[in-house]
Amino acid sequence: MSKVDRSWYDAYMMPNYAPAPMIPTRGLGSRLWDQEGREYIDFAGGIAVNVLGHAHPELIDAITDQAGRLWHTANVLATEPALLLARQLVDLTFAEKVFFSNSGAEANEAALKLARRFAFDHHGEVKSRIISFDNAFHGRTLFTVTAGGQPDYRRGFGPLPGGIEHLPFNDVQALHDAFGEDVCAVIVEPVQGEGGVVAAQRDFLEAIRRLCDQHQALMIMDEVQTGVGRTGSLYAYQAYNVIPDLLTTAKALGGGFPIAATLTTTEIASSLRVGIHGSTWGGNPLGCAVAKKVLDIVNTPTVLNGVATRREHFESALLSIGERYGVFEEIRGMGLLIGCALTEHWHGRAREFMQAAQDAGLFILVAGGNVVRLGPSLIVPEDDIAQGLERLETGIETLVQADRESD
Repeated sequence: MSKVDRSWYDAYMMPNYAPAPMIPTRGLGSRLWDQEGREYIDFAGGIAVNVLGHAHPELIDAITDQAGRLWHTANVLATEPALLLARQLVDLTFAEKVFFSNSGAEANEAALKLARRFAFDHHGEVKSRIISFDNAFHGRTLFTVTAGGQPDYRRGFGPLPGGIEHLPFNDVQALHDAFGEDVCAVIVEPVQGEGGVVAAQRDFLEAIRRLCDQHQALMIMDEVQTGVGRTGSLYAYQAYNVIPDLLTTAKALGGGFPIAATLTTTEIASSLRVGIHGSTWGGNPLGCAVAKKVLDIVNTPTVLNGVATRREHFESALLSIGERYGVFEEIRGMGLLIGCALTEHWHGRAREFMQAAQDAGLFILVAGGNVVRLGPSLIVPEDDIAQGLERLETGIETLVQADRESD
């Protein structure tokens, strides 16, 4: 067989992604190597997924041990790994009940369906309106992409599910004006990741909680990207001290293995009776075994406190780079979900920064056209941070020089 190369993507896969020319073949910690043996530092983390980096030895042990025992059963059977993980999530959060699925979109789909079903059970069909926010991202299913606040992701997929209203993010007055007895749920990200790495203001989340209580609506906290230590707390709601009715978690939960969960109270969970909703692979033993180990490692003072320390290092260096080259006007986000907002001259050109960094041996992300995004491992070594930032500066210097020469 001929060597696998990037041309195979164009030949055999649907064109909904635009992957880089290189193909990674191995990862260790916060470093990756491609087919040619070139080394890269990884500040992308699989879009904030590889919370403990690549090939963490304890995760390898967890999945290897479980793989030798039991891979999959239908959900007519409960398994030990699923029950252990569910209990762990309940012990670590406000929740009393857990539903497992495979991705953040599925976790949000379950939360939105459950909110509608709970309202139907307790208030009837009239209470069905869902409030979401501009620039939000909640997944790619038809329901979640409609709940998301980015029109480009919805265009061409109509007719879309109805009864969903989008409001300005962090606008308390707009929230007050829009609320009513027909609202069954509000879904919100504590930090809008895809929407530009914009953190929610405390009074905004508090207003959502208060209005939901007043109008018997449910508050859904989408922590798909912020959960499992990313912001420096195990879940971001804990830092805000605003407790939702439902919480969704995925991405970092499996440290790279696909698993997600929807968390809620016993009362709300009672509407998810037998046959109401399901997932063939949700709660599979492999994913649950890995996720339990991820939580064991992340939910420690060493890791969670280390997020704040690393954030300070990143932020000070990024501010310095931004000032030196005139490219960043603001460093946003919480913990190790970092957004570098581009200055006006560079608006719409975030992908050029991603490519320049990759050319210099560093993986980063974007959050729209105007924000460079970083989501590194929570345990990225200080040496890797320093070298990665050096590579970022090299890439930016090259990009800025080329821009000047083209004027």
